[in-house]
Amino acid sequence: MDRTDLAQRFDADRRHLTAVAFHLLGSAPDAEDAVQSAWLKASRADAAGQPIENLTGWFTTITAREALDELRARKRRPERPLTDADADRFAAPAADDDALLADSVSRALLVVSERLSPAQRVAFVLHDVFAVPFETIAELLDRSPAAAKKLASRARERVRPAAAARTGRTAEHVKLVEAFLAASRGGDIDTLLRLLAPDAVRRVDRALVTDAVPTEVRGARQIAEETRSFARRAAAGAVVLIDGAPGVAIPVAGRLQILLRIDFGPDDLIHMIDITADPDRLRSVSLTLPH
Repeated sequence: MDRTDLAQRFDADRRHLTAVAFHLLGSAPDAEDAVQSAWLKASRADAAGQPIENLTGWFTTITAREALDELRARKRRPERPLTDADADRFAAPAADDDALLADSVSRALLVVSERLSPAQRVAFVLHDVFAVPFETIAELLDRSPAAAKKLASRARERVRPAAAARTGRTAEHVKLVEAFLAASRGGDIDTLLRLLAPDAVRRVDRALVTDAVPTEVRGARQIAEETRSFARRAAAGAVVLIDGAPGVAIPVAGRLQILLRIDFGPDDLIHMIDITADPDRLRSVSLTLPH
């Protein structure tokens, strides 16, 4: 196959390859970089005359390897706390991001899988989301098929809560947090007022807001009105279980940056919203899927 034909085949698979990279990296720009790097390697390999039987599978493996390298590089990079200069970075996800997410998994899965090791994430996402055989995953990770299967199994255990932890009350609160997030995105004040206790409190790290915004706000009406200012940030959020309780996680460029802990009272109304970007607090919590 000449380079022109190979390029046409690669372009035909580009959306699939971008989805693979996006689900592994959680960042559309990083995904595009991984796909571009994959094309450069694929084109050079073909020029060397390497026989290829399953082009889509081959492209997928190369793309996943590029994503794996980026995941490993992320683990080596030091994290830094957010500053006032970061406030404008938390914008709504691009339309392309939403289209990629709709292909296979929810935004929540991207958030919780960020806690996995690079090898676990690759094994889990490739197998459970894209049905890549463990034999192929094993070759990519330089492991045995049995080891690749075990990596995916361990990842599954980490991202999904134990059945015993899923109570009816937790399920009901998940629905309420989902309603809260949807109302925050849409500026639905009436719904927010129905979800918030009259004396609800919202606290936030100073690094996440400008000096003009108080770090603590009291009262359902004040909190509901304020959400209009944070609608774009809310659009990037996902409902997850934070230490077993429903809350909201907001990633930036594929990495968790903000958590909203939401506390309910006996009346099943929201009494406290605690918003943090402190790296130590982010690292210390357990994140699992809500469903």
